Amino acid sequence: MAPITWVLLLGGVALNAAAQLFLKSATRASGALVRDSGAISWISAAHLLKEPPLWAGLCCYGISVFLWVGGLSRVPVSVAYPLLSIGYIINAFAAAALFGEALSIAKLTGIALIVAGVLVLTRVPQ
Repeated sequence: MAPITWVLLLGGVALNAAAQLFLKSATRASGALVRDSGAISWISAAHLLKEPPLWAGLCCYGISVFLWVGGLSRVPVSVAYPLLSIGYIINAFAAAALFGEALSIAKLTGIALIVAGVLVLTRVPQ
């Protein structure tokens, strides 16, 4: 892949991952949106709308779509799509650092398998 294609695709993945982290941050401030009963907490929803991380996350999503479409216009979807799994890797480590989420041996093993899979799937056929 050409360098610009990598920039477009990985930029889209990184912004998508950042969006998830911003949204999680916003919900930590607003509280759960859906109660155990399944009912929507409209108080939490109203609070969420006032959280700057929500809007930062939505902006990241919007920009990531443009980058992703730019990347998709340059490579087959079967090559580009596996790169989305890199977002899981980014978020697993970022969530551990930012939110104290656990990185178990099982998660680390899964991350290693994802890396191996992405390397295999994005390899240019000879």
